[in-house]
Amino acid sequence: MEEALLPRPEPSLSAVDHLGRPAARRSSGRWPAALLIVGVAVAERFAYSGILGNLMIYLTGPLGQSTSSAAAAVNAWLGAAFLLPLLGSAVADAWFGRYRTVVGASLLYILGLGMLTVSSVLVSQERPQCGGTAEAAECSNVAAHVAFFYVSLYLVAVAQGGHEPCAQAFGADQFDENDPDELASRSSFFNWWFFAIYGCNTVTVPVLNYVQESVSWQLGFGIPCIAMALGLAVFCLGAKTYRFYPPRTDGNWFAQVGRPIVAWMRGWLASSRSKSLENSDRPLPLSSKEDASNAGSTDCPHEATALLKLFPIWATCLIYAVVVAQSFTFFTKQASTLDRRIGSLVVPAASMQILHSASILVFLPIYDRIFVPVARKYTKNHSGITMLQRIGVGLAISIIMTIVAALVELRRLKIARDYGLLDAPEAVIPMSFMWMVPQYVLVGLADVFASVGLQEFFYDQVPDRMRSLGLALYLSISGAGNFISSFLVYAVDQVTSSTGGSWFSNNLNRGHLDYFYWSLAALSALGLAAYMFFAQMFVSKKKGTISVQ
Repeated sequence: MEEALLPRPEPSLSAVDHLGRPAARRSSGRWPAALLIVGVAVAERFAYSGILGNLMIYLTGPLGQSTSSAAAAVNAWLGAAFLLPLLGSAVADAWFGRYRTVVGASLLYILGLGMLTVSSVLVSQERPQCGGTAEAAECSNVAAHVAFFYVSLYLVAVAQGGHEPCAQAFGADQFDENDPDELASRSSFFNWWFFAIYGCNTVTVPVLNYVQESVSWQLGFGIPCIAMALGLAVFCLGAKTYRFYPPRTDGNWFAQVGRPIVAWMRGWLASSRSKSLENSDRPLPLSSKEDASNAGSTDCPHEATALLKLFPIWATCLIYAVVVAQSFTFFTKQASTLDRRIGSLVVPAASMQILHSASILVFLPIYDRIFVPVARKYTKNHSGITMLQRIGVGLAISIIMTIVAALVELRRLKIARDYGLLDAPEAVIPMSFMWMVPQYVLVGLADVFASVGLQEFFYDQVPDRMRSLGLALYLSISGAGNFISSFLVYAVDQVTSSTGGSWFSNNLNRGHLDYFYWSLAALSALGLAAYMFFAQMFVSKKKGTISVQ
């Protein structure tokens, strides 16, 4: 059983071109092909971020939801969007391949964004007060329009589930890890992938948010639909330059992974029972000869244990995702109460998220071009520091960010109290929005270390033929973290509402987001301690061979 947990070398994979012939190194892959894949990823992230950035404002504005309900809805949607890649990556790795999955997901994206545009037309600007004197038919129409909006929204989540893990894995596939130069380029690819996505969003998403709030929601949802169609066209133009790794599974993919996991658990339980027997000098066998044969004679136990040993790292990073989730919900709501004037221009609250992207644009080149070469001289590691070290630094920065957010909220509440604005939720707090800059910058800096490190780690440590799943596991951290955040918000809201005033009151001046942030800081510290423990015990996998002629 212990031998099954040791790393084994991966079987070789062969890259092919678009016609199924062995891929030629000089005319395929590398940066020319990867940049085209980055192009469709930029379009996809623009569409996704353009919706997410103002979703909280749209739900509490045109859809008329409460602050806590809207935050829970955003977290639930984010959770679904980041967990669905587990399904999308399984379909890609088992049946369709990454290229076809990206094309199919892009078409689904375009459909969902088109429906979202239509739904914004249907939502009435003057919402009736259902449950009062409004006509039943009018309220029924409103409910139907809101339902259509959510169907459209979750269709985008399904498309994202197939697109993001497969596009990024397909991009990384363009570099041969057995070639030292291409391996170093692959490590840089994850940095510049992140840079390109957030660089585009830094410029375009604030403009889109302004269009949504100041021009029309219909145009603000329609523009991402057009961008996604253009991105798909660019992606398809590069088909002749890509390196493809056709899916290679014998039988059902889920059964291949699930069967050895069940066999491993049976063996572990049998071994545990054997230790409790007084006269047991040898470990008990597996539950049956057939199970033992299956566990030892196939390569499936290797794939199962390769996934199982990633679980502690996955689990200890969940609180990081919970912390980052607040930047899309409560950070935006906080910013909406502050003085956001720059001259005669009022900055949309959602556009504060540009600071997150801007900090990534600043720190990623510094990390890749300055920190990595300097660190490489001392560590002899091609990435400067190990992936696990990089993730740990990001987790530590997220704790500092949460503490800063709590202190800023304390100041906001103090100013509201000093100016007698506690019961004036619509009034602008005489406090500059610039006070929130540090927490947004720290979110970006944490992502430079933790998020990019997690992407590379899960891509690198899963079996070679399951690399879409590896990136889906990374995305599922955000998905599970957002569901946990949604549950925490609901639970805290219920408890605090019953004992006085909700921490998430619709009137934020009477709420206590600072208490929530302090709680997250404490949980993050515990998560970091657990992460450091498991990271020290982690054993990396042995590399296989990937053939590129």
